[in-house]
Amino acid sequence: PFQLPPLPFDQNALEPHISGKTISFHYGKHHQKYISTTNELIRGTRFENSTLEQIIKETAGNADQRKIFNNAAQSWNHWFFWNCLTPGGGKIPTGKIGQAINSSFGNYDNFAKELFDAAVAQFGSGWAWVVRDGERLKVMKTPNADNPIAHDLKPILTIDVWEHAYYLDYQNKRQDFVMSVINNLINWDFAEKNYSE
Repeated sequence: PFQLPPLPFDQNALEPHISGKTISFHYGKHHQKYISTTNELIRGTRFENSTLEQIIKETAGNADQRKIFNNAAQSWNHWFFWNCLTPGGGKIPTGKIGQAINSSFGNYDNFAKELFDAAVAQFGSGWAWVVRDGERLKVMKTPNADNPIAHDLKPILTIDVWEHAYYLDYQNKRQDFVMSVINNLINWDFAEKNYSE
């Protein structure tokens, strides 16, 4: 069965931008529930020995397997999101990812605005993503559990905009949470690794 992966930082390490209390609920309750439910749903099925990525690809768009897709995708999305965050992150990226941002968006400010706008504009629960499409980067948003893997795109970064990601710290001010993540927490080393793979 799938296990809750360890956080890549201490529970309080993202303060003051994301509180230890939010991480405790978001990681310890929500992420754990998605993993536990995925394990229950795939037990005894053809997905029992599959990776989360394989389950996502094979169940995407299939109404009969929506529950499996939702829980497997959310399990994967959260693992990916935690790795997109790091204490002392944000700043303007360099390396290949910095070059790709400049060539795809013109400059970092254009990129940051497009990512911010996508995250704030996502209606209801969902995610804002930076994806690789060929040699270029683009920003996309997805509702609920949907993610780029289901659309044959390579995820580079994500921001979780489900209310449980920010409500304890920011209440209904999603835009303040998104700006705080972009400016202070993005793990550009992880993005660079994803881009270069």
